[in-house]
Amino acid sequence: MEQQIYGDDIEVGISIPLFERKTDLMNWNRWAATYDEFVPYHMDDEGAKSNGQNSVIGQGRIRVSYLHTMLRNWIGEQGFILEVDVQMRGINYKNDTLTCNGTVTSKTPTENNSFLLELDISITNQNGVVITPGTARVRIPANP
Repeated sequence: MEQQIYGDDIEVGISIPLFERKTDLMNWNRWAATYDEFVPYHMDDEGAKSNGQNSVIGQGRIRVSYLHTMLRNWIGEQGFILEVDVQMRGINYKNDTLTCNGTVTSKTPTENNSFLLELDISITNQNGVVITPGTARVRIPANP
């Protein structure tokens, strides 16, 4: 985890540190075990082909967890993720490289010595295609 960030030091328009993950069956199997999501098009190329895909496809919810990881790494121990809202607009296949990114779009001081930050967030595949656009709201402390 990064050092704690503080709202006084954040400017609207900054990009937050990226989170990148190459997708593979090892990660998907761990995810599937947690959510009992062992369905053929996520685990087996032949099962995916019978569903009309070229090869196995990643679970959509794991992408949301990648975005949470990016946000959590950035906001530090004293920060809170309040809302993540995304759309699944594309498929990720086995061995795709997914890059999570975010940009601060607004910053509002609160009464409890913290700041609410709004962000545009997204996941882009290795071809530069945004497959998961969205927004997030986080709360971080003001400078101590």
